[in-house]
Formats: sequence, structure tokens, C-alpha cells
Amino acid sequence: MSDQFPVTVAVTRPDGSVEQVRVGTATKTADGFSLSLGAMSIGGSPVAAAARAPAPTGPGGEPMVFPPYGRSKGMPIKGASAGDLDFYRNGCMRTLNDPGKARFHDKERGLLAAIEAEMKRQGLGGGGDDGGPPPHGDEDAPF
Repeated sequence: MSDQFPVTVAVTRPDGSVEQVRVGTATKTADGFSLSLGAMSIGGSPVAAAARAPAPTGPGGEPMVFPPYGRSKGMPIKGASAGDLDFYRNGCMRTLNDPGKARFHDKERGLLAAIEAEMKRQGLGGGGDDGGPPPHGDEDAPF
């Protein structure tokens, strides 16, 4: 597995606080690094634009980007780090195991399928419950 590193930019908010926003992933190569960037815009209202446009989906209807939470929100699933894939997979499992969130189950199953397909593509496993530790809670979020 190759070494992957998050790529962030510092964004100053109107209240003066500074937030590190992830914009991509740098992957170590023999010659240096390969940089994969997510969709970006300058100016305008990216939040409003994101609200109008549905998340891109693959040929089977599964999402191609992570949901809008966590450190990799909106980033492509393809090429994501093992840690990010595991974090979002555990989030899917928590939601699917919660009967109170049944209205989200179809969406979560699609996201889980996309994540597990990427884990398999990267040779990380990701096929169902392996008897490992329980899923992370919200306090374990990597942000």
C-alpha cells in the first residue's frame, strides 16, 4: 500500500477562526508525490451550489464521494486512504444497525457498497464483518 497524506488549505472564517479544509490527497510515488484534488470553486456560493447538485454517483447508483461529514467530506471515494475508508465504513455500519435511522438505510447501503468496492480495489479487504473491534463512535471522528 502506498503512503497517502491529506492535502489541506487554511480558510479564514468571517468570525476570524481558521479552519483547515481538506482539498485532496497526496500519494507518495517513486519520483515524489502524486496529487489528487477534489472539486473546487473560487468565489460564489459553493455551499448553495452543492445543495442544488446531487452527489455524483457511479454506474450502479452508488456515491462516488464521501458524505458531508468528517475530514474527507465531499472527497472522492476512489483513492481514499485506508483510514478514511474505514472511518466512513464504520459510520455506515452504525447507521445501518440503528432502526431509528431506517429512512437512511438505502443511501447508506449504496455508500457502503462503494466504500467496500474501493477497499477491495486497494486490497484492503472490506467485505463484511470480520469480527474486529466495534465501530468508532462520534468521539473518534478524525477531525
